[in-house]
Amino acid sequence: MFSEETLYSVALRHCPLIGDIIFRKLIGEAGSAKEVWNLSKSGLKNIFGIGKKISLEIGNADHLHFAEKELKFCEKNNIKINLRHQKDLPTLLNECEDAPAILYQKGNYNPSLKPLSLVGTRNITSYGKHFIHDFLAEVKHRNIQTISGLALGVDTEVHQVSIAQNIPTIAVLAHGFHTLYPSKNRKLADKILEENGVLFSEFNSSQKPDRENFIQRNRIIAGLSPATIVVETAFGGGSISTATFALNYNREVFALPGKITDPYSQGCNQLIFLNKAGAISTLSSLIEQLGFQANNEKTGELFPSSEIRIQLSDSQQQILNSIDKNTPISLDELSEKVEIAAYKILPDLLQLEISGYIKALSGRQYLAV
Repeated sequence: MFSEETLYSVALRHCPLIGDIIFRKLIGEAGSAKEVWNLSKSGLKNIFGIGKKISLEIGNADHLHFAEKELKFCEKNNIKINLRHQKDLPTLLNECEDAPAILYQKGNYNPSLKPLSLVGTRNITSYGKHFIHDFLAEVKHRNIQTISGLALGVDTEVHQVSIAQNIPTIAVLAHGFHTLYPSKNRKLADKILEENGVLFSEFNSSQKPDRENFIQRNRIIAGLSPATIVVETAFGGGSISTATFALNYNREVFALPGKITDPYSQGCNQLIFLNKAGAISTLSSLIEQLGFQANNEKTGELFPSSEIRIQLSDSQQQILNSIDKNTPISLDELSEKVEIAAYKILPDLLQLEISGYIKALSGRQYLAV
């Protein structure tokens, strides 16, 4: 059975124009959702920022009736209802100013595990798959749980590989628990729950997977974790919003660099270029930056050296071979050495820097990493 406070919280949040921020303000003024619900219209108007349209909805029996049905639905489907003002949210998410007032949950959340968000494009490539498999294989014994959005592509790969590596995984949905989107991932959602994972959603059972819900969902993915990894994304992809939320929450963001000609690496490269994400160059450096406890296993380069060569174009490989690890070389000297005009090699130099192969020094000088 749910508490009376849960009933009034669901009713209050169902009112039009009452979002998470207004909800929190009302609770702060009155002390509880039930107290807000029972306030007089004049009392509501005395709360700064609460206008006539909002106050008219509070106390409306239709919203309370909806809440009663919602609680019955949640009881029937083993859905937990977490209330922010009662400290029910995961700790890191609760720190976010715009955290959800209500968070619906299926499965058992384990707060002792280290959360890590991994997101990316629906059009995942073999490069992204390779990274996810290698990275999760390295961190599977480090007491972590992964977080993603159950979308096709990178999200699906993250959840599936996590399950295969016995890593608990959290899927954050963009709709209520009355449906499952995408339908192709229904069995995956069931598997997540079977393997001690969790499904979270801030949306009630009347809310469909509308387009705007996905951006809103992304802030929860970012808020649940101290770090977000963007695996692959195009310019303006949805994962850029997740990275932006993470930055706004003062969380770490990392991005997997790729060739500038690969459309689903361009968003990652842009994040790195704009200093909005750290470039992932090796698994060992990423694991160190994430603060995971080291183990005795050898953690070397991100990919075997033979595959690194495949990732580079002929001109990039020629340039890389001409840059020393100990002695800096200037742009002009490099241009003369490879017999390519300076302006023509600048894009390749930027790509090599983004990808973590070289380091740019002052005065347009370069060192191999």
